[in-house]
Amino acid sequence: MTQPIDLAALPADFAWGVATSAYQIEGAVAEGGRSPSIWDTFSHTPGAIDNGDTGDVACDHYHRWPGDIALMKELGVTAYRFSIAWSRVMPDGGGSVNHEGLDFYSRLVDALLEAGITPNVTLYHWDLPQTLQDRGGWPARDTAGHFADYAAVVAGALGDRVHQWATINEPLCCAWIGHLEGRMAPGDTDITAAVRASYHLLLAHGHAVQAVRQAAPYAEIGIVNNLSTIEPATPSEADAAAAVRVDGHVNRWWLDPIHGRGFPADMIEVYGVALPERPGDHAVLAEPLDWLGLNYYFPSAVTADPSGPPPFAREVRRADVPRTGMDWEVDAGGLETLLLRLTGEYGARRIHVTENGSAYPDTVGPDGSVDDIQRADYLLRHLEACARAVRRGAPLAGYYAWSLLDNFEWAYGYDKRFGLVHVDYATQRRTIKKSGRCYADIIRTHQMTHVPVERD
Repeated sequence: MTQPIDLAALPADFAWGVATSAYQIEGAVAEGGRSPSIWDTFSHTPGAIDNGDTGDVACDHYHRWPGDIALMKELGVTAYRFSIAWSRVMPDGGGSVNHEGLDFYSRLVDALLEAGITPNVTLYHWDLPQTLQDRGGWPARDTAGHFADYAAVVAGALGDRVHQWATINEPLCCAWIGHLEGRMAPGDTDITAAVRASYHLLLAHGHAVQAVRQAAPYAEIGIVNNLSTIEPATPSEADAAAAVRVDGHVNRWWLDPIHGRGFPADMIEVYGVALPERPGDHAVLAEPLDWLGLNYYFPSAVTADPSGPPPFAREVRRADVPRTGMDWEVDAGGLETLLLRLTGEYGARRIHVTENGSAYPDTVGPDGSVDDIQRADYLLRHLEACARAVRRGAPLAGYYAWSLLDNFEWAYGYDKRFGLVHVDYATQRRTIKKSGRCYADIIRTHQMTHVPVERD
């Protein structure tokens, strides 16, 4: 291990995980009955992705998954969070089921269990079937119903072996970045479409909770939100108000409805868009959850920007602050703050850090090794923050490092590497980095700390 840290506060049954998503690693986009998703379309749009990269091959996980499970076993992880490609299971978005696609995930689940690794399945990680986008996508209410049908199919097929489920990963990115900022699929810049998409994403989540519970009675189900700590860039009243709006945009809009509070009234006023609500929706949005997923990467300092799009604020780049290769600020304390906020303000009974990680430029040594000290340090600091939050009462049950593998990093293509395992994309050779070895040491040390002692 790079240096000793105190993780004794983490529970003995803590889930030590790694995370991936289907489009970022699977490849094989035209194999096994899979149809195109919105990310296939978007990544093939000229100028949308750095270097013109696509996820057509990615990490070729569709063919190489046995070796990737072997890597997980070598790292000593006890849990694996991955997503199902909707268009691989239901190529038309609804109706007929592609059993070849389901069988792929069934084999993956069986192999994980055989390796002693708990599968944690995410039903949606941004890759909407293109056929549903052609019929209106997330701004259309029907998409929520199709998602519930898809969730029922997957839970019915895997629910006898999979007990950990997440409905939707980072709906913020789907709605705001995909429909308002245009930097992710489907690439729209329309506040009305974005608000409608946000509403239907959370409605889909609620309906999927119901569908999974009916198909798999022993399921433990949650949702995954990417949250951030928000600070005003200056002491001015304008920046303080901007920070409140950004907190509403990034955090409260996604947390309040699923906790029965409805969508924040101040943000409805900011957006100026009527919600497409119908009687009964409030209860569906607030279906009780077994756990909350927190993805955390960076804090934000914001200033008012009346000329910009909602929420009429922009991020300020602070000087003399450590940053990752994504130019994101590094602040492990933000993770502790958010864990405590979910605990105190929202009454979370169980939390998983479902993603946390860092991209840095990796240098492959002459012997093929990757000595990524900065990523290892990032990992250590954020795990220390997890332990501090647990000591202060946060019900943290697991941590999933992002990511197992270097992969297709959405609009950034393949230049940004988050993996604990280096991938040579030309050869698909995998190499565990120093950060991966560090993580393995952390897991082993924690498990040794909690070994039961037999007494006479």
